[in-house]
Amino acid sequence: MRITDLTSDTLAALRAPRPYPAVTVALPTHRRNPLSQEDPVRLRNLVTQAKQRLETDPAVTREARFEVSGQLDQAAAEVDFRHTLDGLLIFAAQGEHQVWDSPRSVPERIVFSDTYETRNLVAARKRAQPYWVLAVALDRTTLWSGTDDSVTEAPGQGFPMEPDRPDPDPENLERAGERLDPLRGETARRYFRQVDNALQQVLAEDPRPLYLVGLPQELSLLDDVGTAVKDATDRVHVGGLAHGPGSALAAELRPAFEAQVQRDLQRVAQRFEEARNRKTFTTGLDEVWQTVQEGRIDLLAVEDSFEVAACISGGHLIPVDSEAATGLVVREDTVDEIIERTLDFGGEVVFVPDGVLAAHDRIAAALRY
Repeated sequence: MRITDLTSDTLAALRAPRPYPAVTVALPTHRRNPLSQEDPVRLRNLVTQAKQRLETDPAVTREARFEVSGQLDQAAAEVDFRHTLDGLLIFAAQGEHQVWDSPRSVPERIVFSDTYETRNLVAARKRAQPYWVLAVALDRTTLWSGTDDSVTEAPGQGFPMEPDRPDPDPENLERAGERLDPLRGETARRYFRQVDNALQQVLAEDPRPLYLVGLPQELSLLDDVGTAVKDATDRVHVGGLAHGPGSALAAELRPAFEAQVQRDLQRVAQRFEEARNRKTFTTGLDEVWQTVQEGRIDLLAVEDSFEVAACISGGHLIPVDSEAATGLVVREDTVDEIIERTLDFGGEVVFVPDGVLAAHDRIAAALRY
């Protein structure tokens, strides 16, 4: 399954409790040779390790061991390594398995729990949020659909669009008193009004971030005659891409994507500063753990690779290597549990690069109260 198949209902179903063990196998994969040729071997090794854990885990019944082992084998057999992306996730439990391709790399690991580890899907969905690209030119305007670095043309709803008729003869323009600049003529204005009307309909039916690509004077005229592009996420001033290809558009858009990441980080920093002023800001794994149990987290920020195994005692998290953890059940990724609980209570989760939250023990939250 692809990340575009991940709906809120699907994610909630994956997070639902299951009989132990619900096994998550995560593997970073590669889109191109030669590294991609190693991925099948690495997956076989990981599945073998997972099956060995099934054999040695005293909490796994004999029936569950055989059932989950078979589900892991079926899932591994379904992986199509010709079309892998940057990460592979296998979920296996009694009576079921799922295989997910992620456009975002994942850390290699095996997790046994009573739910699947979904943090990588949550992060990938945020990164793969679909967006529109409008490639604008005087003679042709095209609409493109994008997710992550993949951009494909989206024909329909009036696109691709070309002017109804060619520009009038220059002599006729002179006799009518119009300037020879095609951007000044009524033909161009009428054409861009049609583009604006069609784009309004697209955005009304499927709202997404919008990126504009075109020469400055063409985008300016589109601004002048309509309203659909007023709230565009960003603009890339380059011409000649109304015919694509999608790879060229994606390459030109990459700096705009990187700028958006920085704007998102600034938004998070501003939200946290406001929370500090209201004394509704908390940091550190144990503090965040306690507040998420109360449903108080409005915005959670987590560093990309932050994961912690811990035990719970008296409502607090205990490091697995401490004496107090002796005899307690180990929870393999408490960070994933915090993420899931935040989403369950309607909070927002943001993943940030490693090091951004170093001063806050790699995890922080703005609270509702």
